[in-house]
Amino acid sequence: MRFVSRHATTIKLLIAMTILGLQCHVLRAQESLQTFIRDGRPTSTLEIDNDSLLLRRDDGLYTSGVRFSRSYRLGTAEGWRSAGWRLGQQLYTPSDVRVPADNLSPLDRPYAGWLYGGFFYNIVDFDGSELAFGLDVGCLGPCAGGRPTQTLVHKLFDQPEPRGWRTQIRNEAGLVLRAGARAPYWRLHRHVDVRPGVAFRLGNVFTDLTADATLRAGRLESSAEAAGIYVFARGSIRAVGYDATLEGGMFSEDQVRTVKPRRTTGEWELGLQWYQRSWAWRLSVVRRGNEIAGLPDSLGRQDFLRFSISYFP
Repeated sequence: MRFVSRHATTIKLLIAMTILGLQCHVLRAQESLQTFIRDGRPTSTLEIDNDSLLLRRDDGLYTSGVRFSRSYRLGTAEGWRSAGWRLGQQLYTPSDVRVPADNLSPLDRPYAGWLYGGFFYNIVDFDGSELAFGLDVGCLGPCAGGRPTQTLVHKLFDQPEPRGWRTQIRNEAGLVLRAGARAPYWRLHRHVDVRPGVAFRLGNVFTDLTADATLRAGRLESSAEAAGIYVFARGSIRAVGYDATLEGGMFSEDQVRTVKPRRTTGEWELGLQWYQRSWAWRLSVVRRGNEIAGLPDSLGRQDFLRFSISYFP
């Protein structure tokens, strides 16, 4: 059985130990969040990932991601602290949604949906270094609403009807713990800097470790007279321990279609950032590497547009 494999058993033990530790801090976290909401500066952010925004009609693989977050930031003697919550949905499909379910290649990506909500806490020092922690709880499978969401969007934009959602990854409750860190900005020039980072996820939906670096060039600071605006390039590499959108739920045995993930994959992002006073927006193009073991890279490569807008009164 898949869920008693060495990797799955280790992940489940780590999750159980972490949950026990988190229970000791729940009441304190609730009190802290009330303080952030009462005294902190709020920020609302909407983020959208979608391959159809690249004017494609045969969307597939990682096809859509929508996230809304609300955070509250407080100043401290060392920098800033922020806490908040987020809601999101991610949709995954085979490379061509027009192909009937019975004709899908054994190596094509399964249909999968992941619907989640979570909380996070960030520590940012004046030098730009950052620590981040979070917890997402959600639902993998039909309960995530992937099929009605994609069907509705495709009807609205006159796109092909997806024909294989009946084979999607089965229902399973999901828990994902998140932690990450970023180094201070390394200034290469007055208008150029770079910052590396690392992020870790642990759960029965995603377990992976990602290292990345972001290069920025432009007007990196905003003022009352001028907005901050810069181009950026980000590269990352991810080591994958478990991905339920490919392998199926860790505790489920009745999956229709699953594939094995590649244990390492990469991603490139190129975009533009603008911000001033109470608003910020970001637009970028993302190329994500092949995530499926045995699938040629030319077929598993993914491209999508990423857009976000933030409001901080």
